[in-house]
Amino acid sequence: MNNQANNHFHFAGQDMVKLAGTYGTPLYVVSEDLIRQRCRQVKTDFLDQYPGSRAAYASKAFLSMAMCRIIESEGLCLDVVSGGELYTAVQAGFPMERVIFHGNNKSLEELEMAVSHRVGRVVVDHPEEIDMLEAVAAAAGAAMTIQLRVVPEVEGKTHRHIMTGQKDTKFGIPLAPAIIEAAVKKAMESPHLDLAGFHFHIGSNLFEQEVYVAAVERVMTLCRQLQESLGLTVRELNTGGGYGIQYTTEDSPHPASYYTDAIMETVSACADRLKLPVPQVTIEPGRWIVGEAGITLYTVGAVKTIPGVRTYVSVDGGLPDNIRPALYGAVYGAVVANKMDQPCSETVTVAGKCCETGDILIWDLKTPPLERGDVLAVLSTGAYNESMANNYNRLPRPAVVLLTGDQARLMVDRETREDLLMRERRAAEIANGSL
Repeated sequence: MNNQANNHFHFAGQDMVKLAGTYGTPLYVVSEDLIRQRCRQVKTDFLDQYPGSRAAYASKAFLSMAMCRIIESEGLCLDVVSGGELYTAVQAGFPMERVIFHGNNKSLEELEMAVSHRVGRVVVDHPEEIDMLEAVAAAAGAAMTIQLRVVPEVEGKTHRHIMTGQKDTKFGIPLAPAIIEAAVKKAMESPHLDLAGFHFHIGSNLFEQEVYVAAVERVMTLCRQLQESLGLTVRELNTGGGYGIQYTTEDSPHPASYYTDAIMETVSACADRLKLPVPQVTIEPGRWIVGEAGITLYTVGAVKTIPGVRTYVSVDGGLPDNIRPALYGAVYGAVVANKMDQPCSETVTVAGKCCETGDILIWDLKTPPLERGDVLAVLSTGAYNESMANNYNRLPRPAVVLLTGDQARLMVDRETREDLLMRERRAAEIANGSL
């Protein structure tokens, strides 16, 4: 995937120093070829191995209209969590029957949007949403297929900010019998809703399969209990995503099959033991598909050495284009793209340019001696970097360049300073009656 020529770092076969010079920095770089490779691994290792199963790309990791088209062409479904993500899919022409709409607090307008476009699945996150969606579907004369998101009460080994399967979480319907049975009964009795099954998600960037096995066992046991108490036949089980990727050399990621084989074996064993029909299983990888397919390029600015303490190397981006280190201590690897032939004799801390002490991208990175103008490539930034980008300190968001074969093209244009004022100017025009 990566190599060097002319002492430069190459990603997906292209020279990153040259790319930085052409498009400027900070710059998100995404490889279409690597994304498609991961999609095809999902197809080979999961969809082809388990006929009838489904895979949805979790678009919150990274979404654009071009990304929608890539995912559609690879035959995957699309997981969205907001009206904005759904709108992007609509504008990209993504097939709505292959859309799964999540969200722990969907607005009435978002539910109306989901119904008007007849999305394939709405994942209901709380009992009140059943009533809301039933009313919207009834008004539209629509029949909507739903899954109920439940909390399997298992904890994956990850940062607490990206744990979602534990008992104490904002997501999903608790397994307390009185709560879950009432929700299921309400859904079953809703004339415009078809309860197909359950969804769970246990966290993000997980490296163990055991937590998925435990979650499947809990939810399949729930299916048996609800079959006995309410006569519910569960046709679908969505097991979410969260598969870990390699951010640094210390990480040991797995192929998707490491997780999916364990999930499917457990589903089959539980169905046999509990005398249940085997449900259709859906997975929702996002980070695993796009994370390692992206990098971010920066230009080095100020280099500050504090004798006996550390050397700070500041770059022209930081917290606005990668909030994850500040938000939950995410750790990244990086290389100096224009000095690949030089030994890493220095230890530096890579700092962002924001007026914020916590704006540190990487602590204690081994590099060659650095100077102003060097190009730093931070690895595995394809997931949750562009999608979480912000305008702190009024910094415009970076461009996104898509690499396809030996071609590079602008996927998302660089935000300008004038773009930052656009809403203010529009508000002024509205106030003046000129808009």
